[in-house]
Amino acid sequence: EWNAKASSLLGYSKQEVLGKNLVANFITQEFRDSVNQVLSSALLGKETANFEFPLFTKSGERKDILLNATTRRGPNGEVIGVIGVGQDITQIREVTDEQERVADDLSRLIETANAPIFGVDVNGMVTEWNRKAAEMLGYAKQETVGMNFVERFIQRENQKSVSDVLQKALSGRETANFSLPLLSKHGQRYTVLLNATTRRDAKGDVTGVVGVGQDITELNQVMAESKRVADDLMRLIETANAPIFGIDTQGNVT
Repeated sequence: EWNAKASSLLGYSKQEVLGKNLVANFITQEFRDSVNQVLSSALLGKETANFEFPLFTKSGERKDILLNATTRRGPNGEVIGVIGVGQDITQIREVTDEQERVADDLSRLIETANAPIFGVDVNGMVTEWNRKAAEMLGYAKQETVGMNFVERFIQRENQKSVSDVLQKALSGRETANFSLPLLSKHGQRYTVLLNATTRRDAKGDVTGVVGVGQDITELNQVMAESKRVADDLMRLIETANAPIFGIDTQGNVT
């Protein structure tokens, strides 16, 4: 058998293929053993569903086929051959390969980013924990995956506000520039400016939250020190045992 769809897909007419060995003539060397095994099994009455293998057209183009191999029987139930019903999944395979490539690129980007990145599932359990987060907080990825992010890594007084941000993201309301306090494995406090982004699957269903942060601990320390110095200066001016005044650029007392 060689129907019109097989002819249009592969470029061989029915007259060109009848009587020729399917595996020897139309299957590439590296897949001949596996295809032979599927056909031999069907000839023994053991049918195979969703077997994936490549076929090459008359012009050398590769086509990926998803095959159901069904035993063909004569009027008395005797096995007389195999019928293969296939589906051309070439385009689907190309899309899937591209999606896998993008996913791999994204995973590498997350892992090597110079910013702490974490992810949680819909139950708040850690699913992502990149190298920068591990370096900053002292917890290896293996120590964090599967742990409740809020309960394990957020101090009690901040747990409600962090939980609220995560719950909002899980309902599709993302948060930018949230000040997230974190405590390292060794007790050091960090402040991270966080963007909490909803994570979705291919169907658009929410699967969790990805948090991309910026360590602003040192910036906060500098700002706090600047405020302290400014406050000290104001107190010094106010309480100095000497007349002190100030004017603006127009000469008005300030």
